[in-house]
Amino acid sequence: MNKEELIQTATALMAGDKGLLAMDESLPTSNKRFAEAGIPQTEEYRRKYRQLIVTTPGLNESISGAILFDETIYQSTDDGTLFIDVLYKAGIIPGIKVDEGTVDMPGSPKEKITNGLEGLDIRLNNYYGLGARFAKWRAVITIGDGLPTTANIKANAEALAKYARLCQEDDIVPIVEPEVLMDGDHTIDRCYAVTEAAIKELFIQLDAQGVFLPGLILKPNMVIAGRDSKTKNSTDEVAKATVECLLASVPPEVGGVAFLSGGQSPQEATRHLHEMHVLFGDKLPWPLTFSFARAIQQPALDLWKGKDENVVAAQEILAFRASMDSAARAGRYSVDIDI
Repeated sequence: MNKEELIQTATALMAGDKGLLAMDESLPTSNKRFAEAGIPQTEEYRRKYRQLIVTTPGLNESISGAILFDETIYQSTDDGTLFIDVLYKAGIIPGIKVDEGTVDMPGSPKEKITNGLEGLDIRLNNYYGLGARFAKWRAVITIGDGLPTTANIKANAEALAKYARLCQEDDIVPIVEPEVLMDGDHTIDRCYAVTEAAIKELFIQLDAQGVFLPGLILKPNMVIAGRDSKTKNSTDEVAKATVECLLASVPPEVGGVAFLSGGQSPQEATRHLHEMHVLFGDKLPWPLTFSFARAIQQPALDLWKGKDENVVAAQEILAFRASMDSAARAGRYSVDIDI
């Protein structure tokens, strides 16, 4: 474990007012979104779409790192340049999603655990050789009747911690993502309690594995009521609950925090991040930024529709959405300039 290299990578990922772009959709997820947009679900169209993303002019002004999928890290542009090389040339650090998806938890089939630890050390070594300098592992926590169970929170935290340790042994910065899902009708207070419990257990397990916290990035959900809740939280309520939860559960030495959008609309996720910096900017012990996927990509995907003639317009909206999130991190976002 090269702690100096881990700190350098984490610092670069969290630098300035930039954030991370998650472009690591699995094949089923990518194909589902393509189907919804009327785009052929083929490897070539996935390559064309990812080419659109990595070649977007000015993307590096808002994005410091891009999380790739296994298929993507081997793909190239039309002229044969590897995507990973395009990113490096633009000053964007390549990362890689390494979990292998979720399965039903034995004994609690309404809950999920994440696969991918078997052979992970070999895969990480290969990804480092290809140029990846950070990785991501996602766990999902479900809120429901009697859920989550203590066993599920612990099982997911243990897997995240083991993954993080393996990453650092290969000098790769781990992003740990214990996502509390928005699915359900739970209140913001219930989301707070579950998110706090999940993050606290995660750091207990990270400590047990000897994970170096300055070389680690946490990717949490925002604290918000469930999608089916009758109560709509204000921007201030979400911002306050989220930051207060993190302050109560995340050690100050962590290298950074980068939010997932978790099903929020692009504008909602941006507004919430902005308000956190307005209210707590000088009280945050760690850099606080974004690691959005759909909240940055979806408008571009909807505009592209798989057509070459739409690439430039799609790239413009992609860069615009990323710039809005960068402005939010700086506390300079305004709904008056958003679309």
